[in-house]
Formats: sequence, C-alpha cells, structure tokens
Amino acid sequence: MDKLLIRGGRALHGEVLVSGAKNAALPELCAALLTADPVTLLNVPRLQDVSTMLKLIRNMGVAAERADDGTVRIDASALSTPEAPYELVKTMRASVLALGPLLARFGEATVSLPGGCAIGSRPVDQHIKGMAAMGAEIVVEHGYMIAKLPTGWTRLKGARITTDMVTVTGTENFLMAAALAEGETVLENAAQEPEISDLAEMLIAMGAKIEGHGTSRIRIQGVEKLHGCTHRVVADRIEAGTFLCAVAATGGDVVLRHGRADHLDAVIDKLREAGADVQAVEGGIRVQSAGGATLKAQGFRTTEYPGFPTDMQAQFMALDCVAQGTATVTETIFENRFMHVNELLRLGAKIQVDGKVAVIEGVGTAGRLSGATVMATDLRASASLVIAGLVATGETVVDRIYHLDRGYDCMEAKLRGIGADIERIR
Repeated sequence: MDKLLIRGGRALHGEVLVSGAKNAALPELCAALLTADPVTLLNVPRLQDVSTMLKLIRNMGVAAERADDGTVRIDASALSTPEAPYELVKTMRASVLALGPLLARFGEATVSLPGGCAIGSRPVDQHIKGMAAMGAEIVVEHGYMIAKLPTGWTRLKGARITTDMVTVTGTENFLMAAALAEGETVLENAAQEPEISDLAEMLIAMGAKIEGHGTSRIRIQGVEKLHGCTHRVVADRIEAGTFLCAVAATGGDVVLRHGRADHLDAVIDKLREAGADVQAVEGGIRVQSAGGATLKAQGFRTTEYPGFPTDMQAQFMALDCVAQGTATVTETIFENRFMHVNELLRLGAKIQVDGKVAVIEGVGTAGRLSGATVMATDLRASASLVIAGLVATGETVVDRIYHLDRGYDCMEAKLRGIGADIERIR
C-alpha cells in the first residue's frame, strides 16, 4: 500500500497546472450514455474514481478509450446492460449518476446504492423522489435501485421537482434525465456548483435545451434525441483551493494555471482575511504568502455553493492549525467530516471538537507542527494531512493515500515541481 513521505519546512515557488475537475468529469462520463453518437471529453483527470467510472460504463457494453493527454472518447451505441453493479461502484458514490441517463435513454436502470468516503450518510431518497416525479417506477431491493418506465411509456415526462435539500448529484441526475424527457422540467432548489453549469453546457452542446444553470431554478425542455459532442472538462476548483491553502501555509509564490478564481470566492476571501495575497491573473490564480506563522486563523461555516465548500474544510483547518489565534469551524453538510482531527492532533495541532463545531488554536509563532505517521481517512482529509506535513518539522508519513488518488491527479509530483520534499513510497 502506497504512502507519502514528506519532509516539511520548504516554501513553495513556481507554477502548478490545475487538472480537470473530478466532480465534473464523473457526471459528464455518465452524460455520454444519453446518446448513441460518439462523445469526446478533453482535460479528464487521471484519478482512481475516473478509472472506476470508465470500468463501470465499459461493463455496460460501452466503448471508452482513454489517451495520455486527458482525452476520453466514448461510444455508447452498443450499450447492452443498463446496470451499475455493487462490485464496481462500492468505492464511489458517483455511481448513482448512471440512474438518470440509463432511465432516460433505455427506460430502465439497475443501480447499486453508492459507496465512497465514510464522511456521512448520503441518502438517495431525493434521487428516487425526482425520478418518480417524472413518472419512473422505482423500488429499492437488495441494495439496488431498480427503475423502469410505466407500461406503455416510451419517455420520462417533464415535471416540477423541488428537493428537500440542495443536492449536487441529484441536480445532475435530474438534468440528464430531463434532457430526454417529454415536455418541460423545472428544478427548484437546484445546486449551483460550477460543475453543474459545466455539465449543462455539455448537454447543450449535445442538443439539450437548458436555461438557468448556475442558479437555484433550472428549466429543461426535453428533446427526443441528443447527439455527440466534444467538451472540455472545467478546471478543478477543489484542487486549486487545496494548493492555495498549501502555499499559504508553507509560504511562497505560486501561480495555478487554469485555476478559476471566480469559482473560489469564499475560500479566497478567507485566505485574504488570513493575510495571504491571492489574485486572479491571466490564465490562472497567483498566491503569495510569508507562511502560516504570519497568518491569522479564520473561522468559517461550510454551506452549499457559493458558500464555503465542505470539500475545502479539512484543508483550511490544516492552515488554521499553523496560523496565529483561534478559529471556529462549523461543518453543516456531512456529520462525519472531522475524522482528520485526530490525525492532525498527532502532528501537534490543538483542536477541540463538539459535534459539528471544531475550535482550532493555531500554533502560530509559539511553535510548529511536528512530523509523525498519520492515516488518511477520506479524500479531503488526505489533502489536509499533506498540507500539515509540508509545514511540520521532521518527517511526516501519510498512510492509506489511495483516498488521495481518488481525487488528486499526481499531487506529489505537482508539489515536488514547486519545491516540496515529498515522495511516494511503497
């Protein structure tokens, strides 16, 4: 099992190329199932979750070719098995995104209940509710969602769908299903993440009629057929945010090529309040910092986009650990997303947790974190431990980094390229 060995204390300088977004690539791979025409995706990141999704759609009978330059070509004309089995999706919650496309194009789908990181429950009831509103008959049996159209129906029917909570994968599933439904679908309380807008732009390029993406109300006028397209996956804002926090904590001067500052307003505002200099530049984002000990710890509350993202909570907490002062962090999205705290404590962090609230006392000028062996518990927790290790004195070993590989494309190579002393060991 691979580990990362980090020797901390180095400032970071240079450029990092931000990869395509995992949370855009996964639904867009599923969107390719909506047409029998070839689809080409550019800038697809090299991640374990992407490999799993490709394996999943190939298992359905789809031809999918992946090139070294991040290009993926998909041909779903021969799709023969509209099923996502547990064996292929047990490590990835994005498997639920196959439900909408399969149901919309083939009138049936059998999709395993999703897995993924153990950071909290992710009920699929909102997905079931939305598909049922469009006329699907769905039951959950033996760990699977089994969906089909009513007898005599050839297409789903447009509907007004109002979810009980903001759900990213739910919004994506409804977008894809509604694109081929009969009539108009209106999504109320829709998620507004940039990845959803990117998916909508891909669907529009395929012939879908969508308005309002990027807002809480999306209108989709269903069409009978979608065609192929070529689409470039949007840059990964969470990867960019992770590197922003890493440079702020270690100190240095780094430009994130392809980074989108307009997708990271909440994170960048907090970094500036902490004392880092973050600016949008042509073709990316530039971050300059004198290091964590010169920064002021910042409290925040995670919430749906455009608020502070839950996927950045652990990384910013690592920054707070090495800053000056005390910060309060409230996690409102997932109930188990403080599992990195115990590992940060092993490095010398000062954190107290009470339910959904963590209070971080930054070590600041009083001292530094100290290297130790720590264990990654989920994807973003892995990134927080890497950031802490980059700052800590001595050697830090991060174990179970298969979590990291699910969401970061060659993270250690990118960090090494800007001056970090980090290597993968087996």
